[in-house]
Amino acid sequence: MQYFVTGATGFIGKRLVKKLLERKGAVVYFLIRKDSESKVKALREFWAASAARVIPVFGDLTSPKLGVSADVVKQLKGNIDHFYHLAAIYDLGADEASQIEVNVDGTRNTIELAKALNAGHFHHVSSIAAAGLYEGVFREDMFDEAENYDHPYFMTKHESEKIVRTECKVPWSVYRPAMVVGDSNTGEMDKIDGPYYFFKLIQRMRQLLPPWMPSIGLEGGRINIVPVDFVVDALNAISHQNGIASRCYHLVDPIGYRVGDVLDIFSKAAHAPKMNVFVNAALLGFIPRSVTKGLMALAPVRRVRNAIMKDLGLPEDMLTFVNYPTRFDCRDTLAALKGTGVECPNLKDYAWRLWDYWERHLDPALHIDHSLRGTVGGKVVLVTGGSSGIGLAAAHKFAEAGAITLICGRDQEKLDEACAQAKAKGYQFIAYAVDIAEAEDCANFVKQVIQTHGGVDFLINNAGRSIRRAIESSYDRFHDYERTMQLNYFGSLRVTTGFLPGMATKHKGHVVNISSIGVLTNAPRFSAYVASKAALDAWTRCASSEFADQGISFTTINMPLVRTPMIAPTGLYNNVPTLSPEEAADMIAQACIFKPVRIATRLGITGQILHAILPRVAQIAMNTSFRMFPDSSAAKGAKPGDKMDKPKLSAEAVAMQQMMQGIHF
Repeated sequence: MQYFVTGATGFIGKRLVKKLLERKGAVVYFLIRKDSESKVKALREFWAASAARVIPVFGDLTSPKLGVSADVVKQLKGNIDHFYHLAAIYDLGADEASQIEVNVDGTRNTIELAKALNAGHFHHVSSIAAAGLYEGVFREDMFDEAENYDHPYFMTKHESEKIVRTECKVPWSVYRPAMVVGDSNTGEMDKIDGPYYFFKLIQRMRQLLPPWMPSIGLEGGRINIVPVDFVVDALNAISHQNGIASRCYHLVDPIGYRVGDVLDIFSKAAHAPKMNVFVNAALLGFIPRSVTKGLMALAPVRRVRNAIMKDLGLPEDMLTFVNYPTRFDCRDTLAALKGTGVECPNLKDYAWRLWDYWERHLDPALHIDHSLRGTVGGKVVLVTGGSSGIGLAAAHKFAEAGAITLICGRDQEKLDEACAQAKAKGYQFIAYAVDIAEAEDCANFVKQVIQTHGGVDFLINNAGRSIRRAIESSYDRFHDYERTMQLNYFGSLRVTTGFLPGMATKHKGHVVNISSIGVLTNAPRFSAYVASKAALDAWTRCASSEFADQGISFTTINMPLVRTPMIAPTGLYNNVPTLSPEEAADMIAQACIFKPVRIATRLGITGQILHAILPRVAQIAMNTSFRMFPDSSAAKGAKPGDKMDKPKLSAEAVAMQQMMQGIHF
């Protein structure tokens, strides 16, 4: 048996050739462009076949008779038992001209070659898209009844099948596969298509929500999915039978699913939250077209829509087909496959394999360099307050990753010590002694950095001052509020606004502001500190909105308690779970790599939600903890060396500490 196959290098075609070669004495001729000749060796290895059994025929789908030479036509004439035409564009996002050239004109050129070769039978692999958006059940004997196929992909699939039906002079059969996904046994797939477009959304839900939490899904029309191995097996089984001429076969899943069911099946496979409530996308059809058009005329609406589509990797026309209205009858296919052992597997049984393969091989995030070196290597990174604590730990990470690392602080001796540590580890810091709370000193510093380094690519506003003292102990200490505001708020603003013009000119830059979990929980005894950080958070939200279209991004880290010199005066924290400076530095690194709007702990977010939903309950909880844990000796006015009674914790305070073990706050 001798075969000719177009599209043999494609996802379905490669597997079909392999299946055909299982037949004793089978010889396969396959179309390939001359400039792809180098692929032949790898194809033969994939097919595990010799050069005598798989023979390349050089040509091009867009040329008359596929551009196959007259000598080859003469050689093969009358010797091809089955001619399979699989070459086509299977892409909703492809432009119309390309689809017409390949799908329509290419099919006509293929038929001409099949006629010239006097092939025994012509097998055209079409698609269920040939039915268009038909309302109802589309049978295998239906064709002219197709409707609403204006979209280029649907139109070219319909027209190419029409050419076969009206112009093919050799016996022909048509096969309409449903939406083809990966292998049901291995999950293998070669591109993101069909239901795969929703995988990123499911993945995001899994990252944000626990699997037991109910979620809202999107309901729509019906979607028919089949694995590639079923398509190949069915095509192979049916095409070798008698009595199939001038007939069409739907290679579809006899069950079929609604969009919501498919999303739920893949959510389960991904261990993402189960979709318990569905919003029917058909409701969108009740929105007048004039209203939709008017909304899309608004620039903010378009930008939000485009950003979401881009972030999730959805093609422009994807949402058009969410309400797909067509179901497909496949009784002739089922009859032809009876007794062959070929049947479409249940999606629920192999969905996990598709998900696993996608996440391991096709997830677009896999091809993005998420390493810190890939993000900051060769870039200028400035860490304020970089001579100790969180700042120093972060500076080491940046320098190790190949960044031009600048650190600044008030204490020259500490800066020198930090530089010595870096040198001992094989890299360097560039240190600047500056008090960013002083306007003139800060302005000179910014000017010097711009002149020397051309500005900064990443700014880490880490320098800060914390004061833990009850308001009732601060009536005569208004300077506490002034000095925290000068450094934590005004100091950060001086540095940031100094470098923003340069970032705007380069159309890139990222600012990380180290805030506090106290801003989310409104922690008592930290009124001065929390107020200064809250001001910075509010300013950052405003700045993010203003610079969103200029390539400049901001991340606020509501940092939990970190064991640094800043908290050393408060002995109470010796018994409280805290982050290490290195763990805090990891959060800063993640902020630079992924550039989220905010990074916060679950406890911080819980506190924020509690204050928003049940403010009175939140106040009672915070007041209880305020009375439970006393002021530190330093807050009471003690100086280093003074002997004071160590504050004793109540039984309730000790119990709370034990209960909060492992929770960073």
